[in-house]
Amino acid sequence: MIKHMNEDRGRNQTEVTEFILLGLSDNPDLQGILFALFLSIYVATMVGNLGMMALIKLDPHLHTPMYFFLSSLSFVDASYSSSVTPKMLVNLVAERKTISLNGCAAQFYFFGSFLGTECFLLAMMAYDRYAAIWNPLLYPVLMSGRICVTLVGTSFLAGFGNAAVHTGMTFRLSFCASNRINHFYCDTPPLLKLSCSDTHINGIVIMAFSSFNVISCVMIVLISYVCILLAILKMPSVEGRYKAFSTCASHLMAVTLFFGTILFMYLRPTSSYSMEQDKVVSVFYTVVIPMLNPVIYSLKNRDVKEALKKVLK
Repeated sequence: MIKHMNEDRGRNQTEVTEFILLGLSDNPDLQGILFALFLSIYVATMVGNLGMMALIKLDPHLHTPMYFFLSSLSFVDASYSSSVTPKMLVNLVAERKTISLNGCAAQFYFFGSFLGTECFLLAMMAYDRYAAIWNPLLYPVLMSGRICVTLVGTSFLAGFGNAAVHTGMTFRLSFCASNRINHFYCDTPPLLKLSCSDTHINGIVIMAFSSFNVISCVMIVLISYVCILLAILKMPSVEGRYKAFSTCASHLMAVTLFFGTILFMYLRPTSSYSMEQDKVVSVFYTVVIPMLNPVIYSLKNRDVKEALKKVLK
């Protein structure tokens, strides 16, 4: 819906009050297939992540810093998937694929908040693995309960604070040209394309914040894993090296999937954006990765397998 308003200069202008999400496809047959596929993935995402949280809560053997971070990661995965996927599923079967301006801003904020939180959480989890392998004797001191809560709290604070800046910068703009978003959720690039305001400052601020956050998190992960590799190479036994590496393999896989797609999506020149390409990549990190993380962390994790067996019995 677009309503008319008067500018201070007295000219008529249209102001967008709701957006139309064009989605992934306008083919009715394909939309039915996509609905079934994404509904299955979303159910698996919620079962996997909420199940992981319940498992860690129920089994005392999993009350360690590593699983405290993993439980927090599962909560974040379930949350940022839920900020996008339900609306996408509704729009796949609805005739009017609309979202209000306030609804768009809320989706934009919460998705950005949890996505940013996951970025920092993965960095904190890399530091946790470094502390566990580099100096096992000091690990209980380095990663005490208070420190773990502080690190997770800082991750949430940074994620939500960063999203507040992005949301404020984006929705202070005027959207008066078109209300058709060429995406399946409210994301930065398609929204900036719809604005009739000057978006130059937005581009600079968003690029600066995104670059700083992603690069700082990636650097923490890289430095942690360099130290982990050095510590593993110093271990005398092959069995000890294998055990140390196996505790990091799942996290390393999750980090590679997450940061690989984020770097591809956001740290590129604006001129190189392709909406159709970006929508496909967005599906991967908004829908698929939250489903994969519980699988990645449970397949090669003996503690999680044993805890699951106990619960099932």
